[in-house]
Amino acid sequence: FGRAAGACAVSQPALSMQIKDLEDELKLKLVERRKSGIGLTDKGQEIAGRARTILASVQDLVDYAKGQEGTLTGVLNMGAIPSIAPYLLPAALPALQARFPDLSLRLRETVTETLVRELVSGDLDVILVALPIGDRAVETHFLFDDAFILATKATPGNAGVESATQDMLAQDRLLLLEEGHCLREQALSFCHLVGPDLRQSFGASSLATIMQMVASGYGITLLPEMATSIEVHRSDDIRLLRFAEPEPKREIGLAWRKSSPRKPEFMQLGALLCQAAPVRSEPGGPLRQRGDRKS
Repeated sequence: FGRAAGACAVSQPALSMQIKDLEDELKLKLVERRKSGIGLTDKGQEIAGRARTILASVQDLVDYAKGQEGTLTGVLNMGAIPSIAPYLLPAALPALQARFPDLSLRLRETVTETLVRELVSGDLDVILVALPIGDRAVETHFLFDDAFILATKATPGNAGVESATQDMLAQDRLLLLEEGHCLREQALSFCHLVGPDLRQSFGASSLATIMQMVASGYGITLLPEMATSIEVHRSDDIRLLRFAEPEPKREIGLAWRKSSPRKPEFMQLGALLCQAAPVRSEPGGPLRQRGDRKS
């Protein structure tokens, strides 16, 4: 109750009284005290879910009134998952600011499940995630594919290896992010040959940590292609191997509430993100930005 009162900028007694008044008006018990603390009743959870939908619709109404010009202006609350944000947004944000100077971007970085929940509730306007998303209240727009690259420690034994195979995944310890990261689930869906004894989950919350483990010879990992230029600092420590076609990959896209009137703006945002996305200059070659010219 104390944290809720602080979030609502009211005193705790005032919040308690408002909840009591709401319970009396609805003739429902919304909150109950338990041994583990205070929680919502089943009816309270239903009421809270409906309230979030109503508040999101109110926000969409405000967005509609403010966004009739059809260009990115005002405040944009955007979410992104940790396996995309640090690799795509630094290249995109300067272009976004230059093209849309009246836009005020507020960024939130966390896992997909949290982003979708905050999107549906109206706390976020648009999210940058790996597709698909299985929420009926959400509309998605595909942007581009991001291939998975096999990253292993560089050794004399793999110096002549030119491509990766699925068999390699079953021969070494596979390092993955902790539970809750969609990148972990996407990697596991491809690595069906890897037994539980080779799937290491040591609680890493970042690709940077995993790549340090790979460089030390602790195991291998599947690295998103967009992350290679940042996470691989020295080519003599890490060996990157591309899989043969069809390459394992993830689909990168935007998602927003179906009720949002800002779809034209989000499409403009998507086009800009595609231009900033890193791509290979040639097969097996280094990554570059889509807007870069070849030297």
